[in-house]
Amino acid sequence: MDAITNIFKAYDIRGEVGTQLNAQTVEQIARAYANWLPIKGTVAVGHDMRPDSKDLAQAFIKGLTDQGVDVWDIGEVTSDMIYFAVGNWDLAGGAVITASHNPGKDNGIKLYRDKVTAVGLDSGLSEIRDKFLAGDLGKPADTPGTVEPHDITEDWINHALTFMDADKTKEFRIAVDAGNGMAGKIFPELEPYVPWDVHEMYFELDGTFPNHEANPMKPENMQDLVTKVKELKLDFGVAFDGDGDRAGFVDDTGRIVSGSSLMLIMAKHYLKKYPGATVVRDARMSHAIDELVEKWGGKTVVTPVGRVNVGTKMREISAPFGGEETGHFYFVENNDADSGLIAVLVAIQALSDSGKKLSQLVDEYRLYAMGPETNFVVADKATTFARLREAFKDGQQTDLDGLSVDFADGSWFNVRASNTEPVMRLNAEAKTQGELDQLVAKVTKIIQGEQA
Repeated sequence: MDAITNIFKAYDIRGEVGTQLNAQTVEQIARAYANWLPIKGTVAVGHDMRPDSKDLAQAFIKGLTDQGVDVWDIGEVTSDMIYFAVGNWDLAGGAVITASHNPGKDNGIKLYRDKVTAVGLDSGLSEIRDKFLAGDLGKPADTPGTVEPHDITEDWINHALTFMDADKTKEFRIAVDAGNGMAGKIFPELEPYVPWDVHEMYFELDGTFPNHEANPMKPENMQDLVTKVKELKLDFGVAFDGDGDRAGFVDDTGRIVSGSSLMLIMAKHYLKKYPGATVVRDARMSHAIDELVEKWGGKTVVTPVGRVNVGTKMREISAPFGGEETGHFYFVENNDADSGLIAVLVAIQALSDSGKKLSQLVDEYRLYAMGPETNFVVADKATTFARLREAFKDGQQTDLDGLSVDFADGSWFNVRASNTEPVMRLNAEAKTQGELDQLVAKVTKIIQGEQA
């Protein structure tokens, strides 16, 4: 039972197909979800390109209809298309069968309720889990729900295009790496409407990910794109994750653009659109965001990592834009939900409007040295946090998300514990690369000392 319990993560459901997720478990989860839904109505269901996704989607649909829920079957889609469906047609909820960038042996379910509200452990998923584990699925409805196929691709592309002025956007030469994920199906639908010369990479849908993991957060997954941009002397490159709800960039020099730099490029664009607005960022992101947003007349609010946290905070304070270091970006005109495609369009519009190269904007906004996230395998997280608190008691400590420590010289670090693995994740920033290296080395020594 522990193996099944563990599929319920902080923000969604993920597990190994066959041992943890199969048609029966997915159908039962759908029944529990149907009984939990706060309002009654139609639920949109879609799936990604993994080998098992279509069958699991059909099992989820059966669970819903058994409980009397009407379903829109929107087929093979990116995750952000589910969010759009729920918001655009005011549906009772939505579900997409996907494990995002996880290996091909895994699958999962992302759930939403009405008003495009993400369902995480703190916002309903724990209740669904408990109903499922207890077998509290309710009696099947006397009248089963209906299933209607809906192709929302054209509506989705039209919606995404409202985030840019395609007629006034430069004719960029770009490479797009779909990572054999869902962007390979959807991005070609956009191409007739934009003035770019697009070099497609790995657009063939293949849920076994034969070329590389579809996760632009990891530098090793961006190397083919880096090579392509340099080889063809392109303006930039874009890489999507497996389910298409986030994207990463490579600039014209072949450098990987951080989530913080992308956030700033889009934040400046949004502050022109919404003067004086507040933008929301996660606890891992560069403090340059706070400084530059303030310089541009706006404000920032920091939240814990996670789509549930960022979207909820945006809605709570009426912020028009938010982001995470991993490439999730959220937009008020998109029901406060994230979208990889919309983020790409907004960033390209901002770049076009600036009249500069992407590398120039990155250099302009990069006020500090910041390295990639580092993971450490740690058996005893509580003891490690205690050691860190003691070792860095001279800094200003906060526990919004894990442990963050700010120092008088402007450097800082954040260490968070994974919800699902024996792993702690380190992010850090300093004024110079030398100071960053020293800080990371010191924090690493404390973390690893727990295992010594």
